[in-house]
Amino acid sequence: MPKKARPAGDGEEEGPVPKQAKVEAACGPSSPLDFDSPSRLFESFIAPITTETFFKEFWEQKPLLIQRDDPAFATCYQSLFRLSDLKSLCSRGMYYGRDVNVCRCVHGKKKVLNKDGRVHFLQLRKDFDQKRATIQFHQPQRFKDELWRIQEKLECFFGSLVGSNVYITPAGAQGLPPHYDDVEVFILQLEGEKRWRLYQPTVPLAREYSLEAEDRIGRPTHEFTLKPGDLLYFPRGTIHQAATPEGLAHSTHVTISTYQSSSWGDFLLDTISGLVFDAAKADVALRAGILRQLLLQVETTAVATRRLSGFLRMLADRLEGTKELPSADMKKDFAVNRLPPYYTGDGAELVTPGGRFPGLDSTVRLQFRDHAVLTAGPDQDPSDETREKMVYVYHSLKNRRETHMMGNEETEPHGLRFPLSHMDALKQLWNSSAISVKDLKLTTDEEKQNLVLSLWTECLIQVV
Repeated sequence: MPKKARPAGDGEEEGPVPKQAKVEAACGPSSPLDFDSPSRLFESFIAPITTETFFKEFWEQKPLLIQRDDPAFATCYQSLFRLSDLKSLCSRGMYYGRDVNVCRCVHGKKKVLNKDGRVHFLQLRKDFDQKRATIQFHQPQRFKDELWRIQEKLECFFGSLVGSNVYITPAGAQGLPPHYDDVEVFILQLEGEKRWRLYQPTVPLAREYSLEAEDRIGRPTHEFTLKPGDLLYFPRGTIHQAATPEGLAHSTHVTISTYQSSSWGDFLLDTISGLVFDAAKADVALRAGILRQLLLQVETTAVATRRLSGFLRMLADRLEGTKELPSADMKKDFAVNRLPPYYTGDGAELVTPGGRFPGLDSTVRLQFRDHAVLTAGPDQDPSDETREKMVYVYHSLKNRRETHMMGNEETEPHGLRFPLSHMDALKQLWNSSAISVKDLKLTTDEEKQNLVLSLWTECLIQVV
């Protein structure tokens, strides 16, 4: 069947895919989604729109509606989550607030109908049928393998966390009032139909979630109905509301979201501390004390403003000449909180080194390239008073899928710490398809062997 795509209105470097990670397509052998690489998954995800067209014309700019008269997409999407899945999920120990919200939109306001404690399916179904309540299921990728695989690949593609929520709404009902989000949103219609209305943003590319009163948002800029297999994208800040039409079956859709707190402003805040740390070691002016009683002033003095302006210009000049942007938190937080690679079985290959032991005469290559980040920063060891700059390798191979995007769960970073002198050798591994251990840019053979052994122990390299 032909595909239809229209606007809702008027490249990364791929690492080798480890053999053990190649499994059947999530939506079945005839899936329209291509999981061979992150870029190919996204291309098939938004088909027939090309990736180039999407980022040039739609990303962070305007909504995109893709209506597909394609049974393959409809079947694939319907397998991601169904109303009938709730019974088995509730038996696994779901809790109100943490895993499930029950709500209705009443006279333009959100009414939460959550109970206390554990979710019981019969009560959930009663609220759905009798109170016409919407069931919101948080982060279903924790339990649904198909969504895990899609979102894991999308995290590799975007280089940003990718979360999801499922919304199940009975006929003639609406779960949420008009609002906007602080994330880029992809809506996949799974079951039934849903009528959507989009409005002009009051805060373009918003940095926070907010409800909007109906009398403040004006007339919709777009109105349409999504059916199984359809996809809708809109930028953060886009005001929206959706309802299931009367006289039809329930609607199920999944909202896949990304780019929360991933703006240039966020990146600047993340890197500025590292830039100042490095500059202060080299420039005595930054180590000089601030003006006496500056912290007691109600207003910043002109002298202080001039000094800060000069320091910022100096930092900008230093930045022009650097190839390594220090990241205080963003890289680490991404690695710590993202999904582990998708796998079948027990996943032992992700946490137990395998293959040949690397030696000085070995040729090695990086594996799980899309799941590791390399960054430099001050030593985070509290016992080290010198605070020397170190190189950190963080990875997500041992992350727990069950805690993904759950915020309140404590997570520990997985990775390694090396002296700054190891940076060039690590870059060689990152930028080469394969490299001889002897050719690594380190002073001694012992350093070369210790580096590759440490990475091999973390399952990040293999001998070829």
